[in-house]
Amino acid sequence: MSLEDLYAKPAHLIRRAHQISWAIFLDECADYNLTPVQYAALAAIEAKEPTDATRLSALIAFDRATIGNVLERLERRDLIRRVPDTEDKRQKLLYLSDAGRKLLKDVEAAVDTVQNRIVAPLTREERELFLQLLTRITKVNNNITSAPLGNSD
Repeated sequence: MSLEDLYAKPAHLIRRAHQISWAIFLDECADYNLTPVQYAALAAIEAKEPTDATRLSALIAFDRATIGNVLERLERRDLIRRVPDTEDKRQKLLYLSDAGRKLLKDVEAAVDTVQNRIVAPLTREERELFLQLLTRITKVNNNITSAPLGNSD
């Protein structure tokens, strides 16, 4: 196989697109000391507060085994609070702190810029088609991953 063949494969292109999107996010959000996964966790906690780690991992399609590390970092920065559930003391409920709410508000413009930079090489029509196709690929293949996107209810 030639390198040109490798470079044209969908899996290779998706991996490269992921690297590029991560790099753009880190570039635009450097002042906020935030990763894409941390941002997704904060946004999902805000949307579904209170939630727990298992539900959060499904909400953002992130591996349950490693979501705890993300939450520990966010808690150390006082961006979230973990509070024992009154009905099940083994479970902790996740809440955004005031600092977490402020960070989400402050980073919003930078995250919008990230999204625009990712699709900047495409025309408006190409962007719409790209997002439709990417959405279809992720929806159809959702359940074959180790971290499927779960039901948000």
